[in-house]
Amino acid sequence: MATARCARVWWWRWRHNPLLRRSDVIEAWVILAGWVLALVGGLFVGLAAADAVERSADRQRVERRTVSAVLVEDAKGKVPARAAGDPRVWATVRWTAPDGSTRTGEARVSATSPVGNRVTIWIDKDGHLTAEPLTEGQARSHAAAAGLLVAAGAGGIALAAVSVIRMYLSQRRLEQWAVEWERIDTRWGRKAG
Repeated sequence: MATARCARVWWWRWRHNPLLRRSDVIEAWVILAGWVLALVGGLFVGLAAADAVERSADRQRVERRTVSAVLVEDAKGKVPARAAGDPRVWATVRWTAPDGSTRTGEARVSATSPVGNRVTIWIDKDGHLTAEPLTEGQARSHAAAAGLLVAAGAGGIALAAVSVIRMYLSQRRLEQWAVEWERIDTRWGRKAG
């Protein structure tokens, strides 16, 4: 027994059809605008996010610099700075800021460093202790990851909005059909339900 195959009609919402409703046309435009916004808007927002990460990393490399600091306490027996395998610990160090003032703070140092040992730390333009700036490669990978995530998020938000609008339009169509069935049913003098 042969089965009938229905041909898929592409772009049916854009073709002239006597059964085409206004909500079908609105839905077609919403879908088109949503996809364009998701793709193009996501691309531009992702590129802007990647550029912002790159500029932030460039600014960090310009503003941060290394200085020599003196360990003011013994590093032996201190809490590890990171996960297992990192031989550094947090210890108090003292350094001279660009304005000439002496400052102290917690920095990661070798676990075997004695009091008075010189260590190299990173400070910002105001002389505050800070992390080492991202390298060129790290900045590129962070920018790429941020750009992809922001682009995907923006595209997802646009497509979610399209989905919500389509659900609203579908609900409205169902309500209109219910009203039409009620009107037709009453005209025939009976109730279908």
